[in-house]
Amino acid sequence: MSITADLPNTAAEAAAPARPAKRRLRGQRSTAGSFLSHGALVVAGLIAVFPVLWIAYISLGPDKTDYLHPDRILGKATFSNYAFVLNHTDFLTWFGNSALVAAGTTVIGVAVAATTGYAVSRMRFPGHKQLMFTLLLTQAFPIAIVIVPMYTILSNLGLLDNYLGLILTYSGTTVPYCAWLLKGYFDTIPVEIDEAGRVDGLSPFGTFWRLIVPLARPGLAVAAFYSFLTAWAEVPFATTFMLSSDKYTLAVGLQSYISEHDAQWHLMAATAVLIAIPAAAVFYLVQRHLVTGLTAGAAKS
Repeated sequence: MSITADLPNTAAEAAAPARPAKRRLRGQRSTAGSFLSHGALVVAGLIAVFPVLWIAYISLGPDKTDYLHPDRILGKATFSNYAFVLNHTDFLTWFGNSALVAAGTTVIGVAVAATTGYAVSRMRFPGHKQLMFTLLLTQAFPIAIVIVPMYTILSNLGLLDNYLGLILTYSGTTVPYCAWLLKGYFDTIPVEIDEAGRVDGLSPFGTFWRLIVPLARPGLAVAAFYSFLTAWAEVPFATTFMLSSDKYTLAVGLQSYISEHDAQWHLMAATAVLIAIPAAAVFYLVQRHLVTGLTAGAAKS
């Protein structure tokens, strides 16, 4: 009797349609794929952060040979290296020189790159395409080739051992890349905004300054960040063109810890950490614009 009663249920179950297999949506990762991608990102992040943490750790060792025995640093870690750098070296002078050069490079480089990129993006004058490719070609020459003619030019102009000479040199280095970047960003801004500005009676420069520049802040932030880092961390030009010790930048002053027979590695590590702090602060200020500025410039360049 029980067998007969179970037959309808068995038949109903057999007749019920099979549940379709769950399908992943396009672009949706599996659990294994998500685990692998996140694991790879974690490993890459650790690789990127490790040198910074290592330098910071070495800077806590009181002796110049502590980097050879890093396991001993933890037991005698101290901030005395930072106190020595700030109070008994010319670090503050180097910092002021670097800040002046970096600020001048950022202002001049971004101003020239922005006007150049806007002109090529909006105006059609003879040689506008060749201008951009000429700027790109200047990036193909390594510093070792251009440093001698640059030295001769600055010497003839009386700009050796001069902040302005170093600022102009750095600006010439940053303008080609920044001009390409900003040209691509200006291409994403509708031309109708320029036309509306002219209808309202604005001059071409007024249209650029009052309407386009506020819309191009992400691109300008990326250009400013690139210009600042170029001037803040550059060594070959500063070493060659700045001859007086009171005009050394941070990157050049850092070399004073190394002599023919000695190297103050603990002081170098402490100074390197202090140098990195302003760069990290600038990055924090502009980081929300970086992704937008880089992707928009890359999409249209």
